[in-house]
Amino acid sequence: MATRKGKLGAEAGAGFDSKGIGLRAQKKILGKMSTKRMAKVFIDDSTGELLDYLYKLTKEYTGSKKESEKLMKDIIKIVVKIGILYRNDQFNKDELILAERFRKKFRSTVMSVISFYEVDYSFDRNYLVRSLKESRDMLNSLIDRHLTDKSHGRVEHVFKFFADEEFLDTLFESDSQLRQHLVRIIAVLNRMIDEGSI
Repeated sequence: MATRKGKLGAEAGAGFDSKGIGLRAQKKILGKMSTKRMAKVFIDDSTGELLDYLYKLTKEYTGSKKESEKLMKDIIKIVVKIGILYRNDQFNKDELILAERFRKKFRSTVMSVISFYEVDYSFDRNYLVRSLKESRDMLNSLIDRHLTDKSHGRVEHVFKFFADEEFLDTLFESDSQLRQHLVRIIAVLNRMIDEGSI
């Protein structure tokens, strides 16, 4: 893997870089904010609602408040850092093309999840796992030049959990205890698609 630049900054020894310093300052502030506060500042209401339902779902599945909180914190930090990079024009032309490919792939994956929920016996675990892994790979490529190994670890943690075959099988069982959470998640996802935020 290529050597990454130090924490959202410019090449060392390249002279004074106000934009790089600004980015590092944003990242430092980000690291000091609580996850809930960070979510309110950087994440819209629908996304916040989705994260709340995902938290309840993952907590019920894992039986671990700590693991569920870690998953949500990792999602929020990934989303916010990518948002900061995007708003500060840090992505080059190829990365912007990759970001658009990721957005389309992620939207397609979300639409598949909705379809698997709404249409009986349509669940295709292998397709969903493959689609999530392709999304993970695109996201890792997108952040590779900008973020640290710790951020890559967060991406891996989130996608490893949600692409887990046993988790997906449990989630889409018709009599699953997770169904109550999935109903709410699907409602928010449908709304976000209508709003154009996915």
